[in-house]
Amino acid sequence: MDERLSHALVHPDRFSELLADLGNVQAAVPVLLTVLLYVAWRGRASGTDRWWPAPLAAAVLMALVPALIVPVKELIARGGTPAVPPGTGYYPSGHTATAMIAYGASTLVLLPWLRTSYARRGAVAVCALLVAAVSFGLVRRGYHWPLDVVASWCLGTVLLASLRLLLDRFRSEPQPK
Repeated sequence: MDERLSHALVHPDRFSELLADLGNVQAAVPVLLTVLLYVAWRGRASGTDRWWPAPLAAAVLMALVPALIVPVKELIARGGTPAVPPGTGYYPSGHTATAMIAYGASTLVLLPWLRTSYARRGAVAVCALLVAAVSFGLVRRGYHWPLDVVASWCLGTVLLASLRLLLDRFRSEPQPK
C-alpha cells in the first residue's frame, strides 16, 4: 500500500523540493533558536524566576531528535523510493521529525507569550502548515515513502506531548502578562 500510494503521489518538481527543504536542520533549527532566544529574553525581562526551563527543555528535545532517529534508521535499514539513490536509512524521516520538533517546540514555548487566542491559534496553524508542507514535499519529491513520514509524525507527537506536559509543570506559577 505504501508503494502504491507513493507512486500515485510522486511528482518531483522544484516546489516540492522547496517544501521538503523546510525540514532541513539549516532551515528549521534557526527558527527554533530565534524563538527560544525571544522567549528567554521575554521571561527574564518580565522578572519571571523560572524563565529558563521552557527554552532549555525545547533545546534538549531538538538535540534528542538525531539521537532517536539515527539508531532507528540503522536498525530498520529501509530502502528509499525509486526517486532517490540506492541505499538505506530512510525510515523514519529525519526531515519530518526535525520539522515537527523545531516548529512544534517553537510553538509550544511561544504560546504563553501570545496575548490573544487568535494569535495562539494562528501560531498552531502555521506550525501545522509547515509540518504538513514538509511532509507533502518529501513524499511528492520522492525523498520518502509515506510511511517514513507517518512514523516521524508518531514520534514527534509523543515528543511534543511530553514537552507539553513538562512545560505545564513549570507553568504552575502565574502566566506572563
